[in-house]
Amino acid sequence: MEDTDVEQVSLSLLDAANDRDPLVQEQVRKSILTLGKQQPDKILSMCQDYLVKHPKLTTSHRVVILQTIELIVKFKLDEINYQKIKKIISLASDEMTRSKDVIPDWQQAASDILVAVGNKHINDIMEEILSKFQPGVLPHFFVVQTLASLSESNVYGMVPFLSAILGTMLPMLSISKQDNMKFVFSSALARFSESIMEYLANLDKAPDPTVRKDTFSSEIYAAYDILFSSWLQSREPKLRLTVAEALGSMSHLMPHDKLEEQLPKLIPTTVSLYKKNNEHYIISKSLCQILDASVNMGSRVLETQTDSLLLTLHQEVCAPVDYSNPPTVKNHNEVLRIFSVLANTFPDRLIVFVLQKLENNNERNRMGSLAVLRHLINSSTSMMETKKSLILASIRQPLLDQSNKVKKMVVQVISAMAHHGYLELEGGDLLVKFIVQHCALHDTYNRGRHPSDPEDVTNEALRSMCENTLHLFTTTVGRLTDVLWPSLLCYLTPAQYSNATTPLCRSLVLLGNKKKSAQEPSYVINFSEKASLPSPYVLMVRLLVNAAFPFWGRGRGAPSLRLLTVLAPSIHPNTQKVWESEIPPLLSYLEESTAETLNRKSWEESLLELLSKTLVAISDDKWSCQLSAESTQYLPTYNSSLEEKSFLYKCIGVTLQQCRSKDVVRKQLQEVLITARHSDTIERTGVAMGIGLCASSHLDDTLAKLEDFGKSDAFKKASGIFGLLKDKNDVDIEKMKSTLILCYGYVALNAPGDKILARIDSDILRCISKHFNTKDLTMKLSLIQSVGLIARAIGTCVTRQSYLFSRKMELLGAMLDFVKAEPADTIRTPVRHLAMAACADLVNLDPVLTENENFDMLRTCLNSAYGLPPAEVVEGNKEDEVLDPQQREALYVDTFNALHDLLRNMLARDLSPDGLQSIFKHIEGYLSSRMDHERERAVSTTAEILDFYLERLNVKNMVTFHNLGALLGRLSPRCTDSSPLVRRAAIDCIYTLLYIQLRYDGFALDYKDESVESLITLREKLNSPDPTVLYTTCSGLTKIISKRLPQQQLITLIFMLFEGLVDPQANCSRASSVMLNTLLKNRGAGLQDLVPEMLEVLHIRLQVISEEQVKVAVAQSVLILATQHLQTVVNTLIAYPLPFDSWSCEMWIALGADSTLASQIMEIMMEKLAVMAPYADKKESMLRPGMSKFATGPPLAMTCALREIMLNGQSADAVVALFPRLFSTLLVRLGSSVGVQVPKDINSNSIGPERKQSGKFPSSFDVCGVAVEALRILLARAQLEEVLKPLDSEGAWEKMQDPKKHMDGVTLLARAMAKHAGPRLPTIVENLCPSLNNIYECQRITVIAFFSELLNHHVVTELMMMDMLMNSMMERISDQCSTVRMLAIRGLGNIAVGSPEKVNKYAKELLAAMSSGMEEKDDPGKRITLEAMSGLSKVLLYLDKKNVQLLVVYIFMKIKPFLESENDEIRCTSIMLLGNLSKFGSGEPVFKDQIHNVLVSLLLHLNDPSPQVVKASKYAMRVCAPVVGSEQIATMFQNHLHEDKGLHYGEFVNDLTKYIIQDFPSMLNFYHITVIQFFKSNWAEVRAGAAMFIGFLLGNLPEEYFSHLNMGSITKGLVLLLQDPEPLVSFD
Repeated sequence: MEDTDVEQVSLSLLDAANDRDPLVQEQVRKSILTLGKQQPDKILSMCQDYLVKHPKLTTSHRVVILQTIELIVKFKLDEINYQKIKKIISLASDEMTRSKDVIPDWQQAASDILVAVGNKHINDIMEEILSKFQPGVLPHFFVVQTLASLSESNVYGMVPFLSAILGTMLPMLSISKQDNMKFVFSSALARFSESIMEYLANLDKAPDPTVRKDTFSSEIYAAYDILFSSWLQSREPKLRLTVAEALGSMSHLMPHDKLEEQLPKLIPTTVSLYKKNNEHYIISKSLCQILDASVNMGSRVLETQTDSLLLTLHQEVCAPVDYSNPPTVKNHNEVLRIFSVLANTFPDRLIVFVLQKLENNNERNRMGSLAVLRHLINSSTSMMETKKSLILASIRQPLLDQSNKVKKMVVQVISAMAHHGYLELEGGDLLVKFIVQHCALHDTYNRGRHPSDPEDVTNEALRSMCENTLHLFTTTVGRLTDVLWPSLLCYLTPAQYSNATTPLCRSLVLLGNKKKSAQEPSYVINFSEKASLPSPYVLMVRLLVNAAFPFWGRGRGAPSLRLLTVLAPSIHPNTQKVWESEIPPLLSYLEESTAETLNRKSWEESLLELLSKTLVAISDDKWSCQLSAESTQYLPTYNSSLEEKSFLYKCIGVTLQQCRSKDVVRKQLQEVLITARHSDTIERTGVAMGIGLCASSHLDDTLAKLEDFGKSDAFKKASGIFGLLKDKNDVDIEKMKSTLILCYGYVALNAPGDKILARIDSDILRCISKHFNTKDLTMKLSLIQSVGLIARAIGTCVTRQSYLFSRKMELLGAMLDFVKAEPADTIRTPVRHLAMAACADLVNLDPVLTENENFDMLRTCLNSAYGLPPAEVVEGNKEDEVLDPQQREALYVDTFNALHDLLRNMLARDLSPDGLQSIFKHIEGYLSSRMDHERERAVSTTAEILDFYLERLNVKNMVTFHNLGALLGRLSPRCTDSSPLVRRAAIDCIYTLLYIQLRYDGFALDYKDESVESLITLREKLNSPDPTVLYTTCSGLTKIISKRLPQQQLITLIFMLFEGLVDPQANCSRASSVMLNTLLKNRGAGLQDLVPEMLEVLHIRLQVISEEQVKVAVAQSVLILATQHLQTVVNTLIAYPLPFDSWSCEMWIALGADSTLASQIMEIMMEKLAVMAPYADKKESMLRPGMSKFATGPPLAMTCALREIMLNGQSADAVVALFPRLFSTLLVRLGSSVGVQVPKDINSNSIGPERKQSGKFPSSFDVCGVAVEALRILLARAQLEEVLKPLDSEGAWEKMQDPKKHMDGVTLLARAMAKHAGPRLPTIVENLCPSLNNIYECQRITVIAFFSELLNHHVVTELMMMDMLMNSMMERISDQCSTVRMLAIRGLGNIAVGSPEKVNKYAKELLAAMSSGMEEKDDPGKRITLEAMSGLSKVLLYLDKKNVQLLVVYIFMKIKPFLESENDEIRCTSIMLLGNLSKFGSGEPVFKDQIHNVLVSLLLHLNDPSPQVVKASKYAMRVCAPVVGSEQIATMFQNHLHEDKGLHYGEFVNDLTKYIIQDFPSMLNFYHITVIQFFKSNWAEVRAGAAMFIGFLLGNLPEEYFSHLNMGSITKGLVLLLQDPEPLVSFD
């Protein structure tokens, strides 16, 4: 990096050092330090310059930079230029003292720089510091602080300066008034004293070896005087502690005489500080230094202080020690050091004091005393040598203390004593016993008794400590070997030490091996010489029983077996070889096992085999008999541990096998049967198993003894005292009978195979079958177990010889009765599982069960097991005793293990797909249970039987696994079950099923299929509860299944998955849908023939599916089928009944999800709609004349389908792409739906007869309504919201459906499209044009209405559609339908509004069309005429004069008849047209005459009853005024005839007549004749106006003009008007 780069980076970092985030500050420090290590001088200069140039930096900013300087100096002190060092010293000194106030962070950072530099440049530093440490002036706080720190970091450099510094400092002490200065001076004196002591202790390394303690004594004492006399009395606790610390450090440097003189005051004062301060460590440290100094100088005064001092120190050592709080630990250790210091001077006094305190029962006192005793034993060995006996005697009392805290201290003391030879002395054995006793401690039950006590000691902690201590005794304290060997054996056999077995055995193994290696004679133990030791028989049997439960007692099995090997020569010489060969493999097996993985049964068998081999090796009948006798006597030891006792019974049985003495055998059997506690199940079983083992060598004697015992007095009911004990005796007898029954079972199991079959009926079943009706639970259990054992015995024998067990059904029936009798909702006894286990054993025997017998047995056992509530459900409100959770769990596990054994044995009898199905049909109903536990059980059972099936499968013939699809269909949805257990077990089942299929396909047993093996990876993913992960996994699973599934099984699987869609488990119904869709994608292409059936099933399923996700997936299924079989799907769905139900609609909506597919479907439907008849004319009723329109089914269904498809938002792309065609199709469809009815038989050809609808249709199902709705959805999907808004607000949709307003509605649609969807119109128009030639009038009307309105908008011209539309209009003028002709005329008229600039282009056509329209004869309502006049009126506004001039009079003549039309609208329109023609007639005499011809009519219509006609008349007269030929009349018309202003008709007519008389006298005759014609007008207003006109004309007419008038006609007319019934007329 270039220098400039370094500078830039460094400056940026220095700026960044002001960041508020401490992490950023730290990173800045590290970065600058990195640069500083590379270029220390440069970076230091930059830091220094930065501080100088920025004197106003924030304190935190300066601190970071100063700290960085210190770090660089520490790392690179030797490489920094001396001149740079001088500058740094100056800078740091200035920074440190610039502010007189103490600013700790800033000044400490500067001080740290000086201390760092002082490690090498002490003289330069002292020069700088001492310049600011002048006599008589109090220095800066941090100047003193820096001197103290320097003395600590550079002892050899500073001590030579200290004499002078102390000399300068002493006067300052007396003038220091502030606590902070006193604090810093005290702290400095403490550091100075420590530095001096260190210097003096290492004079050989010191630069000046002539330095002596007395060099500083006087100054130190002078300082001491001030500190002790004055400052120690301060009320500030922190200052007091600092002063006390200084006094402790200074005491070593004080003159001896002065110290001796001060001790009587100094010690009590220091001790008194304990009460004044919470922090005691500094006080203890100071006190220790003072006492150490006193002892070193041989103080005599100290003895007088000892008593009070010991009391205080004892209180201090008894204080609780919080190991999470270091100061309390340090204080405790410092106090113990004080005791060591005092012990060297006052040993006897101290020991007596401690031992006396040991007698105090107070826990804290005793713990403190024991801590001191342990410390003294370890630290003052020579002094304590003579006190051993006294200490041993005194320790006995604490041994009895019940506090674990005290015991912990006792153990620590015993450990110390062991290392210093105390345990070999008399009484030492008590200490060993104490350790062993506490190795046997049981776990703490009331945990948390003192949750807030940090010193609390649990039993576990104490026990662990004792175990470690015993191990240390064995391994590190050599002198204890003879003390512990073999005396530790005494603790092995008593029951109270059983929990100490593991550490005892380990220690004994270590001790024995040590003796053996050293070849010491004492290695082999002579038990006859050591009466205190247990016998070798008991020892051997105890260690074997220990080994039987190897993980009890913290893993006692391996140590027990190792100890057996060590003790082999001592127990019996012949055992050594056997055990050396047999025990190591057992130990290896244990090392590889855990408590959970150990197979208890095989482990016990291994140990019993070891015992048997041992007895064979010993080959001494007397020894074996003695072993059996002592073992029987040892039985009561295990009364509190019945599992161990049970194993001991088995050991006795094995021992008796080797006993040749029949008397001994009988005697021991009798002893066992008599002394056994028959009321306990475990012991009862142990007795039976032991006697069974004995029977393998002594069958006859055993059976005889059992029969004798059954007849003995023990079974006779005793009356007791007045019969009070009768009930108890009855119970005991039942328990003894239970033992006896169980014994028979185990005898059968263990007896020699060549002898037992002959004895089953005669000796065994004869004795037990008479008890099958018992109600006693114990007997019932024993009976069931015995039956199972007998069945197993027979099963073992028949492998060697054929045997038909005649009593099989009898026993099987009894077992099933026991199962049925168990309560269905609870499990409290082993009856259920033992009975099932017995059934499992009986099933294996001949004769084979019939199908019905198998069915009953399966149903009974499955219902009994699966019907149980979950193991976690606690039974309440029961009178019976409630089981603890572990017992319940064990019963559940045993029950299902027994059930699975039974199913496996049944399957083994018929290992075929049919055999599997016969079992699975009982299970599958539980797979979709609403109860989690039932599903878990069912799927676990299925996994078990499938594993067994695969394991045993041996395909010899070509058999198909015909139920694979059904099994997969049931199991695969469970892979997403809400229960993780079900999910994992289900995928295990599928894994096994696919391998079974592979075996049927001919693959070898060890073949591994890559795709099937990948299920193992999928299984791990099923642990996740995330639904997304589960469904993805499910999809992957289905792909694997699809790959491996034969075609014939695929259909079964698919239809099973259809059933899974309505699984009660939401997750599983979703999984079924995921799997179904995956299968359809992968293999649906080959299922065309099944498509209608599949769609039908999906339709039915949709009706009951409530899960929204599943509905979506079913929609996906429909979509997948459509992508593969589009025409079939469309044809099938179109044939569904109308109106489509909601589920059919969902299926159509689904098809809109794929834009490409939706496009294809829409095109298919548009093509069909274009050619299909939309309706048929039928007679609605025989009673009514005429025909009605009835919709045809397929087009209506397709319209409904299009509507539903477009409801899917994902169809938007398809809709946009096909919009013009869709719009055109639906518009035409709309036209052909107006006024069309739904026929009652519309569903006569629909699929699914059960779904044909009958009766009336819903009122909402309207043929036209469907088309309107489809069109509306089309616009919405095409995102034409601006088109929709006006249509919605103006009621256009309702108008479209109304036959009377249909054209208005279409007009509104066209208007909205023209305004807001112009660019789409050209293609729409192009698509609609062919429809104008359709045979259906309704379609032509709709299209021409749409086109007509389009011409009302300029967009037609903009998008160059004019020619096309013009041609369409002209063609339709001659249409057969008058409505079409009328709309064509309207459209042509609209050109003037939409594209006025085009009017002259088409003038000829337009005028011809309008003229033709006005002449229309087939026009009953004059609608065509009206449109023609209205259109012409609009066109005239834009026509050039040349195009009209020749036709003006012709048109005028055409208009004139309509002026008096009874139709207001026609009158109004004709008058407006007349007005519009006027501009073309100005200057033409002929036109002027025509105006005068109609002027009277216009004038009279100013009084027309229609306001619109009045307005039109005003307009026409006003625009015609210039043509009339009179300026006065023109002016009058312009001034008075405004549409929005009122008119005083009388005055207006009066004035007009005057002007007519003046300007047109020659026409008076014409006018009055014309007016008279209106006397017969249909409108009273007009008649009244005519009378008024005549009146004003006659009133204003000069006499000379009267001759021009036919007064006779006038008079006659007026007479008639006087008789007019309307007052309005007769009044005028």
